[in-house]
Amino acid sequence: MDEAFTGVEAQLGITAACRLTGRSRATHYRRLRPAPPRRARAPQVQPSALTAEERAAVLELMNGDEYAELAPAQIWARELDAGRYHCSVSTMYRILREQDQSGERRRQATHPAKAVPELVATGPSQVFTWDITKASGPVKGIWYHAYVIIDIFSRYIVGHTVERAESAVRAEELLRETIARNGIVPQTVHADRGTSMTSKKVSQLLIDLGVTRSHSRPKVSNDNPYSEAQFKTTKYMADYPNAA
Repeated sequence: MDEAFTGVEAQLGITAACRLTGRSRATHYRRLRPAPPRRARAPQVQPSALTAEERAAVLELMNGDEYAELAPAQIWARELDAGRYHCSVSTMYRILREQDQSGERRRQATHPAKAVPELVATGPSQVFTWDITKASGPVKGIWYHAYVIIDIFSRYIVGHTVERAESAVRAEELLRETIARNGIVPQTVHADRGTSMTSKKVSQLLIDLGVTRSHSRPKVSNDNPYSEAQFKTTKYMADYPNAA
C-alpha cells in the first residue's frame, strides 16, 4: 500500500493519492512528521499535602477509642468544634482507604457459620430413620398410612406396617416390635417433626431404651432424606398400585 501511495503521489499529488488509496491525510502527515517521544513527568507533590508523620497522626486519631466507631465526617466536625483542624474529610477517607479501613467502622456482630447436622452410621443397626406416608386405597378418597423404618447404613427396611390412620400408639408399638425383633438397640432414631414422631409415647419409649432422639430442623424439608427417597422410589415403580 505504501508503494502504491508513493507512485500515485508522485503523479497526482497528496490529496488525490489519499483519496484513491483511502488513506487519511492526517495519517499521512503524521507519519511524515512523527511526534517526539513524551518525557516522563516527575510526580508532583501538592504543597499543602500532609507529611507521612501527619498522616500517621490523623490515622491514630481516627482509630482512637473516642473516634473508632465514627465516620470521618463526624470526626472532622467534632475536632473542628474543639478548635482543631487536621485535614479535609476527603483526606481522612483517603488515609483510611490506604490502610483498607474505609468500610464499616462500627463494631458488627459476627455470627459463625452453622454446621449442618449429620448422622453417620459406620455399621448396621446404629441409626434408624422412619417416616409415615399416605398410600392410595382401592377407591378414590380412601388412603392408608404406611409406616416405614430404615437402617441408614444398608437402606434395609427393618420394620413397616400399613394402617388406616396415623396413630402415636401404633408408631410406638411398631418401634418397640422392630427393635425387639432386630435384637440390637440403635444408637439414634431420626424422624421429622410429625405429631406421631414427637409424641410423648414415642419419646418415652426411646428414653427408656437409651436411644438418642433426632428430629429434622424446623422448616427444613430435606432433613429426612433416606425415608423420603425410599417413598419416592416406591411410588414411582411401574407396579405401584394406582388409585381406581
